[in-house]
Amino acid sequence: MQCPNCQYNDTRVVDSRPADEGRSIRRRRECPKCGTRFTTFERTETTPLFVIKNDGSREEFKGEKLLRGLVRAAEKRPIKSDRLMQVVAQVEKDLRKLGESEVTSQIIGEYALKYLKDIDEIAYIRFSSVYKHFDSVEVFLNELQEIVGNDKTKKD
Repeated sequence: MQCPNCQYNDTRVVDSRPADEGRSIRRRRECPKCGTRFTTFERTETTPLFVIKNDGSREEFKGEKLLRGLVRAAEKRPIKSDRLMQVVAQVEKDLRKLGESEVTSQIIGEYALKYLKDIDEIAYIRFSSVYKHFDSVEVFLNELQEIVGNDKTKKD
């Protein structure tokens, strides 16, 4: 690593520790030529993840877009924004585990619903109604009955 002060090319690592919740390494370095100490960060390079939308178009996955949808679904519900950000992070982690460079919007919705259902059933129904394109009250009621049925089996 080149010294930022004198541009000497052979600096040494003085200290190294995990940073950013283990996603990077923070290194303190020292230049043997001029004595300057400086910090560098080493991170893995992630490849972009693309979403194949319902109309066949593609766009880069943006966690902020998913977060906006979750926030809208959780409006006036007792859910902290930190919890919704955790859902977005977990969904992205799950998507990357698939090992694909492209995923469908349906897969993203399924992962989001999986986590949202455990957090708040009302937010789950709201998000589900948009994601699954509920086009009638009957479809909406069927989804509600499925949730109520699952809750009863959990309690029994």
